[in-house]
Amino acid sequence: MNIDVSVIIPVYNSSKYISETLDSVINQDFNSFELIIVNDGSVDNSLDIIKNTLKDSKIYYTIINQENNGVSHARNVGIENAKGQYVIFVDDDDIIAKNHISCLFENANGNDGSFTEMLKITEKGEIVGDQELYLSIDGKNRISSKDLIKLELTMNIPFSFCQIMYKKELITEKFNENAIYGEDTEFVLKNLINANVLGICPKPTYFYRQRENSATGKADFKRFEIVDIFENLARYYEKNNLNDLAELIITNRIPKAIFGNLMYFFYHDYEFNQLMNVMKQLDLLIKLKNFKGESKFRFKIKLFLLNPKLYYRAWKTFKDGIE
Repeated sequence: MNIDVSVIIPVYNSSKYISETLDSVINQDFNSFELIIVNDGSVDNSLDIIKNTLKDSKIYYTIINQENNGVSHARNVGIENAKGQYVIFVDDDDIIAKNHISCLFENANGNDGSFTEMLKITEKGEIVGDQELYLSIDGKNRISSKDLIKLELTMNIPFSFCQIMYKKELITEKFNENAIYGEDTEFVLKNLINANVLGICPKPTYFYRQRENSATGKADFKRFEIVDIFENLARYYEKNNLNDLAELIITNRIPKAIFGNLMYFFYHDYEFNQLMNVMKQLDLLIKLKNFKGESKFRFKIKLFLLNPKLYYRAWKTFKDGIE
């Protein structure tokens, strides 16, 4: 069988969604792909659902069972077993459009990979994402990998590693198995520097399910570990003579990551003094001052740093007023 694309899905206790995810893969209008499912020690009936869903399908698939070692390890196992020229990733609760693989494959032709837009969906599958968030690439059919990286580092478009079709030979860095937050962002931003140009699908084909109880949805101070991820990435870029990207991380992406998580903790009613103590211990207040991006966001940071307690109270008053 000719395998052009390897589709990797790590699965852990996803009995509620995995059937819908697999159905979206089975119904693709593209045939020359393999499906690699890495069952990461699920203790629910995910594996039974997977087997029942795939048993009558015509797609070529492999199920790899392993002890629970985390999603990064599962994805790395998938990469190691991939036979396709290209690799894509689908999470076990997300959905892909019928033309997801074909669109990415067609636009990867003649390029080093491809990129598609992503929209968010609710737990019930209702679309809540906004395609207008991609106006910066609207009408483009190609983009340099460096420009795509810059769009992520300035947070000008929604960006996920699942939106990329990777040429397997250009994947030189695996997923960081020691990280809890940001390992997927680190993976894509490291491997993208091996590419020159990516094709772009004209319409969204990936649908990310937003779940409050997901690993990334839980409000935990470990979310600040993303700062370490980006600092390591900045050093990685410097070693590869990409000093402009390293600078963009320090002066834009890290402050935005800090402030974004700060607002997240505000929303989840974390105790203010405890939050400030954690930020001081991690020198996050100092790193916020490094921001050199757009004036509106810079103004927000200045207001917060001027009086964090007052900013917090004002934010809470505004939030309570709209609920």
